[in-house]
Amino acid sequence: TIPAVYSKRLRLAKETGMQIMELVRRGICPRDIMTEKAFANALAVDMAMGCSTNSVLHLPAIARECGITLDLEMVNEISQKTPNICHLSPAGEHFIEDLHEAGGIPAVMNEISRAGLLYTDCLTCTCGPLSKSIENKKRKDSQVIRSLEEPYSPEGGIAVLKGSLAPEGAVVKRSAVDTGMMRHTGRARVFECEEEALEAIYKGEIEKGDVVVIRYEGPKGGPGMREMLNPTSAIMGSGLGDSVALITDGRFSGATRGAAIGHVSPEAAVGGTIALVRNGDLIEIDITENRLELLVSEEELEVRKREWTPKPSNVKSGYLARYAREVTSGCSGAVLR
Repeated sequence: TIPAVYSKRLRLAKETGMQIMELVRRGICPRDIMTEKAFANALAVDMAMGCSTNSVLHLPAIARECGITLDLEMVNEISQKTPNICHLSPAGEHFIEDLHEAGGIPAVMNEISRAGLLYTDCLTCTCGPLSKSIENKKRKDSQVIRSLEEPYSPEGGIAVLKGSLAPEGAVVKRSAVDTGMMRHTGRARVFECEEEALEAIYKGEIEKGDVVVIRYEGPKGGPGMREMLNPTSAIMGSGLGDSVALITDGRFSGATRGAAIGHVSPEAAVGGTIALVRNGDLIEIDITENRLELLVSEEELEVRKREWTPKPSNVKSGYLARYAREVTSGCSGAVLR
């Protein structure tokens, strides 16, 4: 968290190189550090800080390379018991430099370790246990890093939603959602790509209560998962952040706020339920209960499924076409088979 303009960054870079050589000398390899407990620790810290939904994409992918399966149910289990003690921008008024001055990530970890939320015996790149790295790392600002007794919320900043619209899961940054949108039912406004949705928002065609659905932006459909930062920013800029939800099989950036639900799986390109949504369908969002439902009968969905044809891809050859053929669902980290 050291700001880029600080001379401490130069010292950190040199110490990093020296520490890498020490790890080599001791024969400590990445998989010795990146264990299942370490991934659980990463999720716990993420929940405490209310960080980006992208972590629920990247961590399962990294874990897979380590031979570890990171189930999305684990995300909710950790979130339910980990208080959100930081509100960094855009969810709150504090910034990364404020976090640094308040004690940084070690101070956050030290605080949540008091509740037994971390495996402190894990090996780190210091060549010692995590407990050694975070001991005596106290909070220097009780608002930037709150105590366990006075959190911003009793649950973590990220939630995985499941239901008829996302049987395999979807992800939302709960800590950045307006309280009035934690439960919301609205009519779908369906768009086949990000640009179509943006045009409709800018033209003022989205009304209060709508649920904007952007599909074919998932790993296969993109191909690749573009960040949906522009539509979410447009919704907030239009004054609709407290009344309009956005749902996509694409992803969001860490700067996203509002009821923005991403990584909907299965995605539209493989015939997931999101591909069957039609304008005017009712969609029920209940972030408090981790549910995302399309309020359409199973019989009607079966009819739509038989009538559905995939949207033709814009990419016909080259590496991206190969990627689209081999990439897996966003809920598994969008890794290649």
